[in-house]
Amino acid sequence: MTAGLTTIIYPVKDLDRAKALFRALLDVEPYADEPYYVGFRVAGQDVGLDPNGHAKGMTGPVPYWQVSDLRARLAALLDAGGELLQDVKDVGGGKLIASVKDADGNLVGLVQEPV
Repeated sequence: MTAGLTTIIYPVKDLDRAKALFRALLDVEPYADEPYYVGFRVAGQDVGLDPNGHAKGMTGPVPYWQVSDLRARLAALLDAGGELLQDVKDVGGGKLIASVKDADGNLVGLVQEPV
């Protein structure tokens, strides 16, 4: 089961320029500002900037669906023909992410908050 889209990650080549653009768009300061990731939070939505995204196979923004059981949802997507892009990874504090590609090359991300 999904709780909806909660996060979108943009692959960026110039983190400083992207950070300035999203600061202007969202009118907030980032809650995370590291060389490997910049994250903004607005109205319950996380917007992330990943300077390594292109190297990870991200071809554009990746929407992340909030799920209660990431491993089960990932298995279901793979059984339905999805191609694994990012296996389950703990990105800190027990927060898990994973992503797949659909048959058209679209990326679908999954996120599970710590339990």
